[in-house]
Amino acid sequence: MPARQYHSAVPNAFDLMLRLVIALVLGAFVGLERERQERAAGLRTVTMVSLGSCLFTIVGAYGFSQTDPSRVAAQIVTGIGFLGAGTIFLRKDLVRGLTTAATIWAVAAIGMAAGTAQYFEAVFTTLLILAVLMVLKPIEKRFFKRPNEAMVNLVVPRSADEIERVRTALAGIGAYPMSIRIHELNDTDDRLEIDVGLPHQRTTSELLRQLRTVEGARQILISRDLVEDRIRAGN
Repeated sequence: MPARQYHSAVPNAFDLMLRLVIALVLGAFVGLERERQERAAGLRTVTMVSLGSCLFTIVGAYGFSQTDPSRVAAQIVTGIGFLGAGTIFLRKDLVRGLTTAATIWAVAAIGMAAGTAQYFEAVFTTLLILAVLMVLKPIEKRFFKRPNEAMVNLVVPRSADEIERVRTALAGIGAYPMSIRIHELNDTDDRLEIDVGLPHQRTTSELLRQLRTVEGARQILISRDLVEDRIRAGN
């Protein structure tokens, strides 16, 4: 039985360049939104995913005379799955990076659509992705509120009620410790590492101000995603 012929006429150079440029531009639009949110996969990463997927699709469709283009498309989906998995991590039983991974996966589809000259589908999907990332996020935060998180390090004088004093200070702004680790620095001091749950309306500055009220507290260090503070401040 003769092999099936999947090869079709190769588009001219201008058409091929147009497909690559469209994939680059559409990927860049999504990448700009991710860069604005300071995500791990930003402008360059997302743009490269779209551009690479487009070229793989073109090569699979026109580069080999007896190759099924759908096989190349399937390998792109699988490969992007591995790339997206690298953006997902687990912290305190919470999964992070799923939206970024899903964005990379969707942008690969945009590149594949551009590679097969399905420009309407590529452009419309880009608009839908941007709508999901930019429009649905405020809605999600409004109706499905979750506490923000911060990691706090501070040194306090050792005492029987040192944890309770910190807990009381946090409660002043509605914050609470989710986990506490205690390290003995010397004969008189302890270093506390605290994962803090913080209400949405509270800022890092307020948290710092409350921790300064703890008697004897010093060397206070707060690690937190400051993007949330800037959004609330309207900047």
